[in-house]
Amino acid sequence: MKPSIEPIEIPGAPKPLGNYSHAVGYGDLIFVSGIAARDPKTDRIPGLVLDAQGEKRSYDIRAETKATIENIRTILEAGGSSLDKVIEVNVYLIDMKDFGAYNEAYSEFFVTHRPARTTVAVAGLPGKISIEMKVVAAK
Repeated sequence: MKPSIEPIEIPGAPKPLGNYSHAVGYGDLIFVSGIAARDPKTDRIPGLVLDAQGEKRSYDIRAETKATIENIRTILEAGGSSLDKVIEVNVYLIDMKDFGAYNEAYSEFFVTHRPARTTVAVAGLPGKISIEMKVVAAK
């Protein structure tokens, strides 16, 4: 029997900013959409400081990395998986100067289990975020 595509919407995860599911299940795999650090209850980004005009003044890449991975954990667990079943991680940073600090925070979650990972710098991300991750995990 051919597996079906199953959209996974998670009430406890940040609301998607566009027309996409939090994740999609297919067979024994879960494909998590690009997820960021937005708090699902307040919609705020941990460590982000805005000026009076609402422009980004500073950010804490460690805080954003940890909150991003916690959001991913929520989605994976609701979809029948976990961080220890992550196969691949794609990471998008707005500034490659943040690589060391993000890598330190990331390593707190993936101590012995080290998924395949790609990290790239991008020109921008939606919603004033500084990092976004997408993952593929086994169920």
